Amino acid sequence: MNTKKTLAAALAATTMFGLVGCGSSSSSNTTSTKKAEDKALTATMTVWSPQEDQSKANGNWLKKECEAFAKEHPKWKLTFKYGVCSEADAGKKVTQDVSGSADVYMYANDQLGTLIDAKALAQLGGDTLSEVKSTNSSTMLKSVTSKGKVYGIPFTGNTWFMYYNKAKFSSSDIKSLDTMLKKGKVAFPVSNSWYLGSFYVANGGTIFGDGSQAKKGIQFGGDRGYETTKTLVDLVANKNFSDDANGSGLSALRNKKVDAYFSGSWDYDAVKKALGKNFGAAQLPTVKINGQDQQLKSFAGSKAIGVNPNSKNMEVAVKLAAYLGGEKAQKDHYTLRSIIPCNTKLLKESDIKSDPLIAAQNNTINNTSILQPTITEMGNYWTPVETFGKALVAKQVNASNYKKKTDAFQKSLNTDVTK
Repeated sequence: MNTKKTLAAALAATTMFGLVGCGSSSSSNTTSTKKAEDKALTATMTVWSPQEDQSKANGNWLKKECEAFAKEHPKWKLTFKYGVCSEADAGKKVTQDVSGSADVYMYANDQLGTLIDAKALAQLGGDTLSEVKSTNSSTMLKSVTSKGKVYGIPFTGNTWFMYYNKAKFSSSDIKSLDTMLKKGKVAFPVSNSWYLGSFYVANGGTIFGDGSQAKKGIQFGGDRGYETTKTLVDLVANKNFSDDANGSGLSALRNKKVDAYFSGSWDYDAVKKALGKNFGAAQLPTVKINGQDQQLKSFAGSKAIGVNPNSKNMEVAVKLAAYLGGEKAQKDHYTLRSIIPCNTKLLKESDIKSDPLIAAQNNTINNTSILQPTITEMGNYWTPVETFGKALVAKQVNASNYKKKTDAFQKSLNTDVTK
């Protein structure tokens, strides 16, 4: 892209087809893009990340990586402008002004549908796509894929798993929630919709079919739904169980009032401090529903690096995104901030492979999870599930009315809140 004409053509192709990468899917364009590596250019790149990635206390990961990227491209005169935007807020902030947003930004993959609908994510192609496919698990790849097209570079998995006190539970105990509740106390966020659905999915419930089939709706009802709700009614009544709301689970873990707690990597430091040498982390246990052991399944997703299709320097933007989501940058992210890598090459390194936190998260993603749907209809899921969870905790759903309440719950899940 050594002339304004070539760059304009590439940008036009991106706008029309959303196809970007170290080269397009055609061999001729791939060759010309690689040759452009030897051509001088000047560009100002705006990059957004969470505040924590720009903190001096955390080693200023973003600046470190961008400067390292610039050194790898000595003929490119690059200036970086940094902005703060958490992965969770990207869907809201970027879509407010897509053309005025960052060239490269981080996003949580549950916002994929929203960002694609707003034409705020460029589709990846060429060498970049090949690298993403070769260095990510199928789950991570699917997390940034929509209708067969890939829209980001995953840099960490995003899910929740189980922390537990190894002095209280054996490696065999933690395979079953029912066993754990007989031997110790367990906190679980029933009133949180990101967690509660795991019980219904365990017993055959589905969310938009395979996660992308909007017409199939959310199916948490029927006999299996009744069985699951009854299990939850019994669970919240168990004296060894407590609902984890507003940080109560972690507080109880610190105060030795609970022995197991469900959360994610963001709570690692606090849990490690609370449990010390008895720190344990593992994939999800089974739960007995209607007399059968069923596997709890969390939502799994990723956090990824996205490219704005409106970038005036598309070649640089794509390569920068690939670098920020690449092996070296992921290793630095892990070293500086304990951000768990998802790069399959990196996961084979001994120091990373032996980390119990990494094992817990990746085992959960691979064995005890479903991919969180990214279609826009998923917006109808969160409020009804939270409302139902709170009703369970408040005993408003009980042994005498759980079937009727499940029917109402099922109906609410498939009512479009936008109409």
